[in-house]
Amino acid sequence: MKLETVAVQQPVVETERFTLRPVRRSDAGLMALYTGDRRVAEATRSIPHPLPPGATEAFIDRAMSPDRDEDVWVIDGTKSDLPEVMGLVGLEPMDRGQSEIRFWVAPAFWNTGVASEAVQAIVHANPRGDRTMFAAVFQDNLASARVLTNAGFEYLGDAESYSVARKATVPTWTYVRKLD
Repeated sequence: MKLETVAVQQPVVETERFTLRPVRRSDAGLMALYTGDRRVAEATRSIPHPLPPGATEAFIDRAMSPDRDEDVWVIDGTKSDLPEVMGLVGLEPMDRGQSEIRFWVAPAFWNTGVASEAVQAIVHANPRGDRTMFAAVFQDNLASARVLTNAGFEYLGDAESYSVARKATVPTWTYVRKLD
């Protein structure tokens, strides 16, 4: 038997259907399966496609590090007899009590409300005590834009971000949510 020690200090957030919990090494298989899907990778800025060997494990190492750049929660559906990994939600701290929220959900759970419920749960829990949260989505990803507006984010403006999977700069919509 192997016990896994998790040094990450993040709260667990419960929703009706799933638990948002820190990443574990045992998540690697499902995370690699889902992020290896071109549709998932191309909806994000940072996931490459094809997914290189070791990329998932390196991400997990960064997410579990005490000096990590981002807090990451796995959308764990086991309490509803769903998979242990359905997607991820992350908060990257910015200055002055602000964070940027990022998320992806496995294609099997698209259009089921999982992303909306996860984003709303993190916003409501506000685990970093932020005053403001920002988010950006590619303009061809209307579903993620809807997730943000359903969570109370307001459109701020247009911008561009580089997509590693697309190997191109892609137009984005930027959103903001005041939490004060």
